[in-house]
Amino acid sequence: MSETLPLLLVQMGHPPADIRAAVGEQPDWFKAALGDVGPIKVVCPFEGERLPAAGTFSGAVISGSWAMVTDHEEWSERTANWLREIIGAGVPVLGVCYGHQLMAYALGGKVDYHPQGSEVGQIAVSLNDAARHDPLLEGLPTSFDTFLSHEQSVLTLPSCAVVLAASSHDPHQIIRYSSTALSVQFHPEFSAPVMNKIITSRSERVAMKGKDRDALLAAVSDTPFSRAILQRFVASL
Repeated sequence: MSETLPLLLVQMGHPPADIRAAVGEQPDWFKAALGDVGPIKVVCPFEGERLPAAGTFSGAVISGSWAMVTDHEEWSERTANWLREIIGAGVPVLGVCYGHQLMAYALGGKVDYHPQGSEVGQIAVSLNDAARHDPLLEGLPTSFDTFLSHEQSVLTLPSCAVVLAASSHDPHQIIRYSSTALSVQFHPEFSAPVMNKIITSRSERVAMKGKDRDALLAAVSDTPFSRAILQRFVASL
C-alpha cells in the first residue's frame, strides 16, 4: 500500500446493536482481516461525513450495510455520485456486499431484492474463464468458500461490467467494472465469529426465514481465499 496516502474505508452504516456488542464494528473486521497494512482512514457518509477527493487516499473499500440500496438514502445516493467520479478518475475501488451493489447501481445497473430470497452463510462461489487472468483473482481455486449475508443483489449489470464469479444462488458474485474497480457480493472481511453472530442474531430473523440455523452454523469454518482478494487489493495500492 502507498506509504504516503491512507487506505480509505467507506463505512456504510453501523451493525445492529446486538452484533456490534458481540463482534464489534465493521472497521474492526476489515482491520483484523488486513493486519498491519499502514494507515486506514474511515469515513461514514451515513453520519454526514464528507467523502474525500481523489488524490487524498490510495484506494477505497466500500463496506457492507444493513440498509438497502433501493431505499435511496441521501447519504447512499451521495456516495453513488462520488463513486462515479472516482471510478471515472481511475482511483482503485473495491466494493463489498452493499458496496458491490452500490457500485453496480452507480454505474447504471439495477439492484433489488433477489427473487429467491436471501443468501446467508458459508457458501462456495465459482470463478469463470474471464477471471483466470484477473490480477486480484489469478491463481485462486476455481471454487472457494465465502461468507455471505444479503437480501438484495445486482439483478442487471451495468454496460461496462464483466462478471467473474457466481454462486448457485447469485450469478453476480464478483464484478469488474474497469482496470481499477471491482466488487464482491460476499464478505472477505468476515471472520467465523462474525458470520456465526449474524446467523444467530435477532436482527437477522427476516434474512434467516426458512433457513436451518444449526446447519448454517455447522458449515462455518474459514474463508481464506475470499479474504485474499481483499488483501491483494490493498497490497496492490
